[in-house]
Amino acid sequence: MSAGERLDQFRAELREASAGLATAPTLIVVTKFHPDELVRELFEAGQRDFGENRHPEARNKRSGLDEEDAVWHFVGQLQRNKVRQVARYADVLHAVDRQEIIELLETGEDIPTRDAFLQINLTDDPGRGGIDDAGFEALAERAVESSAVRVLGVMAVAPLDESPERAHERVAGYSERLQRVAPEASAISSGMSSDWRSAVQHGATHLRIGTAITGSRPVSP
Repeated sequence: MSAGERLDQFRAELREASAGLATAPTLIVVTKFHPDELVRELFEAGQRDFGENRHPEARNKRSGLDEEDAVWHFVGQLQRNKVRQVARYADVLHAVDRQEIIELLETGEDIPTRDAFLQINLTDDPGRGGIDDAGFEALAERAVESSAVRVLGVMAVAPLDESPERAHERVAGYSERLQRVAPEASAISSGMSSDWRSAVQHGATHLRIGTAITGSRPVSP
């Protein structure tokens, strides 16, 4: 089955799962390690939102698909020395998880205001990406006050040792907390190939889907 066929199949499943919702979730196809040819195939099949989590692969993919209506989401952790580089080509940043990122964006030259999600760490491991529970409100307030980002909502990755239902329920709780600071920031970026149905049931507005559409991931270059 081709990537285009898998895309059509997934869209049909998503329509069914989203029945009754006012708006179906935005489908972001994560093309990590896959060649430009696959991205082009998906674009020709009607896909417009793409995700990458590594720089410079993300930058090169963006250059390889020079289409005005393609939207590029950077879904990986933002390293300090690459924040400004990523922000110059990524339309949406999904992993703003500390105030330092906002400060770097504010002091970068020629960086437009970027749509952003605040990433939450749902684990007890401080080494994982995402803001912890104690620091969430402070990060939200700092982001909302900044002209460098336009806060869309929250983002998280469900832990492997927790049920997807419980994890996505927790993400929905963080969304409610964010909306007390920024009522319009109601978007939720959660759900991947293995748990997207649960994410939709708990209010996800953006799904980050890889292998269910792209097929088996190539070996890292």
